[in-house]
Amino acid sequence: MLYPTGAAALCLLTALSALPAAAQPDSPRSDQAGPTARPPATPAEARTAAHLESVRDDSDRLRDFFQKLPKGGDLHNHLSGAVTTEYLIKLAAQDGLCIETKTMTAVPPPCGDGTRPAADARTDKAFHKELVRAWSMEDFPQGESGHDHFFATFGKFGEVTWRHPGKLLAEVAEHAAQQNQSYLETMATPASDGAKKLAAEVGWDPNPARMHRKLLAGGKLDRLVTQARKEADSTNAEFRAEARCDTAHPGRACQLPVRWISQVSRGSSPERVFTQIALGLRLAERDSRFVAVNLVQPEDGESALRDYRLQMRMLNHLGEQYPKAHITLHAGELWPGLVKPEDLSFHIGEAVNVAKAERIGHGVDLVHEDDWQRLARTMARRETAVEVPLTSNAQILGVKGDDHPFQTYRAHGVPVVLATDDPGVSRIDISHEYQYASTTYQLRYPELKDLARASLEYAFLPGRSLWRGNPTRDGYRPTSACGKERPGNGRPGGACGRLLADSPKAAAQWRLESAFTTFERAHSSKH
Repeated sequence: MLYPTGAAALCLLTALSALPAAAQPDSPRSDQAGPTARPPATPAEARTAAHLESVRDDSDRLRDFFQKLPKGGDLHNHLSGAVTTEYLIKLAAQDGLCIETKTMTAVPPPCGDGTRPAADARTDKAFHKELVRAWSMEDFPQGESGHDHFFATFGKFGEVTWRHPGKLLAEVAEHAAQQNQSYLETMATPASDGAKKLAAEVGWDPNPARMHRKLLAGGKLDRLVTQARKEADSTNAEFRAEARCDTAHPGRACQLPVRWISQVSRGSSPERVFTQIALGLRLAERDSRFVAVNLVQPEDGESALRDYRLQMRMLNHLGEQYPKAHITLHAGELWPGLVKPEDLSFHIGEAVNVAKAERIGHGVDLVHEDDWQRLARTMARRETAVEVPLTSNAQILGVKGDDHPFQTYRAHGVPVVLATDDPGVSRIDISHEYQYASTTYQLRYPELKDLARASLEYAFLPGRSLWRGNPTRDGYRPTSACGKERPGNGRPGGACGRLLADSPKAAAQWRLESAFTTFERAHSSKH
């Protein structure tokens, strides 16, 4: 989870009411960032764009284009929900797990009344299909609650996922590399049991400074950090074995840089939420495999709604204690009919202005926020990126097309990155999300290219950027050190070479630009 030390090393760290106004934002005012001032398309970009338009009506060639398109990073990805359902069923069978036939929930052996071996799915096609439907959105029936079915899947296959995090990561990273994705930030919950026990031991103190001191006293929090790092070491070892990283034929996963984002269970007690936040932030400052924290679980849950402002204040205080760690938050994964109107009015704003989140996940209810246009201007000015998993938003919230604020964010100059969320549950991949966005919002090749660039610009990779200023506002223009260099023509020397050597972020961005050069050459020749 550090950068590779050898050729095979992995950088493992691991139907509701619509609102047309979301699709028809007011024209940006003079104090808004406005749309990107993109430099004119290069001849290679123009030819590649023409090729894309020529295959729009050919589903096979269109899919091939998007699969080969360099994607940059996926910044919003839950490891347990990212694995294909078929692989989870395979692991359940290998571990001898049982399936409760009434709920289709995996449970430990032995298999008693009302259960059957998961291994039966190897030969019983109907049983296998039933498991796939229960553990994912496959063939999900129209008219039922996508929200409820989606979140219920995690409890059904949870007995499988906690046992083999390294195998899960190997599977997810290999698939990401096959999709021409070059970076991954994935979410998992470090030292989950230890954090639960420590929170219960310490109890809740509404004074955040005192609460933090209680966690630190006697080295309690540091012991939890040590436990989390040991878990990461074990995951890394399992990953390397599964991906064959130390063999003559390593998997592509071994070359994919990966970082962990620590999950915090927002539906838990205040003391547990505080403890998990403190652990995640302290871990990010002590171990470079970890970069940030994020609150997970349904944002519309009873305790999540009740404690939302309290949790934002926790993040505000602890973020100040750990300034080198990052914060990205699920916020605004809500829609009218799911919660009361007042709960739609402040979640994104609190995440941005109180918790000081550097990125927002989902952000679907933007136009229901109090003074949402001012909020959008603030996000544009601070370059607070929005992680947008379009398929997930359609499946969980029923929000898609013109009802989704994807174009509203872009019109106001807010950075946007495409993401998968839980691609295994959703039955999609990152290539699908780029194709979905391009088809739904008529995005041309240069716009898709800039979305991929944004996924690295706003990644939690250390170091200076390859791009100058605010690229969402000003366009992606190389910093002066690399202004005269051309990606794809070997590694540059001089000031640009020094920048790439000193900055993991700039190095990743340069690799993406080199991949685009190769991609454009191949597709320019086809048109």
